[in-house]
Amino acid sequence: MTATDTAGHAGTGLEAAVDRAEELLRGRGIAVLTGAGVSTDSGIPDYRGAGAPVRSPMTIQQFLADERAQQRYWAGSHLGWKHFSAAQPNAGHAALAELERGGVVGGIATQNVDGLHLRAGSRRVVEIHGSVDRVRCLVCGQAFAREDIADRMAADNPWLDAPEGVQLNPDGDVTVESVERMVLPSCTVCAGRLKPEVVFFGEFVPTETFREAAAIVRRADALIVAGSSLVVNSGIRLLDIAVKRRVPIVIVNRGETRGDARATLKIDAGTSTLLGALRDRLLA
Repeated sequence: MTATDTAGHAGTGLEAAVDRAEELLRGRGIAVLTGAGVSTDSGIPDYRGAGAPVRSPMTIQQFLADERAQQRYWAGSHLGWKHFSAAQPNAGHAALAELERGGVVGGIATQNVDGLHLRAGSRRVVEIHGSVDRVRCLVCGQAFAREDIADRMAADNPWLDAPEGVQLNPDGDVTVESVERMVLPSCTVCAGRLKPEVVFFGEFVPTETFREAAAIVRRADALIVAGSSLVVNSGIRLLDIAVKRRVPIVIVNRGETRGDARATLKIDAGTSTLLGALRDRLLA
């Protein structure tokens, strides 16, 4: 089918949408593509959801060209790390992990950098845009655990402290106005510049990473897109693979997405509720 149904429209409802999703997905191996909307119930804000603040995230070109930009980035990232890393997987993450253990979900390609799918117990996860818990030297390639870098930064910048009620941004940072005293972290091997292993705006997804994500979609008999508006090209490219293979596509997201016209079923609802309902149906 190519018609798009949306929960909440006249004559339909959430239960009817779940019924339709179950009909499309039962007996199929499912690939899942997730975006920021899956993590909002864990307290991590969405870039594009209702009420999301207007932001201009730092581009990779800005980060590489300007030491002050690096100071601003690392100061905000350090302050946000404690709050971001304390986030816990929610019911949607747990539902996907259970669906994988039950042999229904074959893998997850996520646009999120929070690591919550892995912490929830999902094992076949491709982090398309990387993860904030890893840091790498831009010169020699040495990798570091983010916790170790955070400890060093705290020691080098004792003045840097986050006030209570800090406003966390979707990438796990906060906005810092004054960064002149910021001591940047450096590589302990070659003294080179460090960068979290996340894909900045304007930076390409590594070829091998995208290949692994695409393989998850190609092996599947159906695709669920959960909590992504599909604005970022990596997501829409994975959707295109499913469209070309003519497999059922179920999109669960609050608000419109770039893929709505190509979905077999579009459900306008929160991901935690819908994924939990699908788990209950598909594992019954």
